[in-house]
Amino acid sequence: MTDATTTRVDAWLWAVRVYKTRSAATTACRAGHVRVNGDRAKAAQPVRPGDELRVRIQGFDRILVVKKTIAKRVGAALVAEALDDRTPPPPSRESMPFVPVRDRGAGRPTKRDRRDIEKLRGRELG
Repeated sequence: MTDATTTRVDAWLWAVRVYKTRSAATTACRAGHVRVNGDRAKAAQPVRPGDELRVRIQGFDRILVVKKTIAKRVGAALVAEALDDRTPPPPSRESMPFVPVRDRGAGRPTKRDRRDIEKLRGRELG
């Protein structure tokens, strides 16, 4: 069914240390967080060198290209040989808009608080 040039996608993600456990990788596949060449992947789907994986972790997509298929967990030096990480860098904090944060348990904002929040967001009330 599979030969030496293919590996299960969940085993490969675990082997290259994307997920801590293989069961976590399997759960991510079932939830639809893993795509192989643009298509949703089941845990047993084989991956080959050259395949592109998009893995959704903590709200962001990691883009990984399979360079070498491995099925057993290996050291960090060998992981670098097995994958090509094409994930774009995260946006800088300066480019992110400022969102005011209220203290937990402070209750609903008063009319003055709400107007101040709207002013910070750049929306004037009319």
